[in-house]
Amino acid sequence: MWSDFVSIFSALASQDSFTISSALRSNAAWPFGVLVTLVGGLLVMALYRAVPLIDRHLEKTIMVWSYLAIAFIIFWGVVDRFIFSNQQPWSTTIPPFLFMIMAWFGAAYNVRLRTHLSFSEFRTRMGPTGQIACLILDAILWFGLAVIVLTTTLRLTANSASNFQIVLGTDNVMQWWFIATIPVAFIMLAARVFENLGDDIANYRNGEPLIKQAVIGGDA
Repeated sequence: MWSDFVSIFSALASQDSFTISSALRSNAAWPFGVLVTLVGGLLVMALYRAVPLIDRHLEKTIMVWSYLAIAFIIFWGVVDRFIFSNQQPWSTTIPPFLFMIMAWFGAAYNVRLRTHLSFSEFRTRMGPTGQIACLILDAILWFGLAVIVLTTTLRLTANSASNFQIVLGTDNVMQWWFIATIPVAFIMLAARVFENLGDDIANYRNGEPLIKQAVIGGDA
């Protein structure tokens, strides 16, 4: 296991997609995924605290621009088809990748807002100890999900790069350019998990309310 773990770092240093893809097939990819999620999440959390502007607007900016790009491509596709009797072959393949980016970065931001399923109505009836236990369980589950997605999508990214998979309808746009954003999004999600956990522990120690009403589209 240790040898496979070291080989992953060696493969990444080589910057060769075939070597990276082979190295990530081993079971050592899972502890590697835990390490990347943990360290990456802590570093991103430190960045958020150092630059509050990034903390408030990074994911929202990515979501908005992805959405606008999708809307523009679809709008121009309609104009191009019905007015100019033409159609760009990539107009139906690029938008799904952009939607994927919007969805996963949106998931990270909404973890911070706690607008995902949280059973807050049930938890408000519990005492502080039960509430903090549920919030810690949330953090563990979100972190576990981030590790699973990051590890599997790292493998998918490396495999896509090693097979030179091109986005349909294009000549030189690679699929792995888009797929690589998924592990980045889940590192950011892990950072949001750590932020929430830190806030929850501080609130528990200070005797402040732990469960608050979540507002979709609100500010973190």
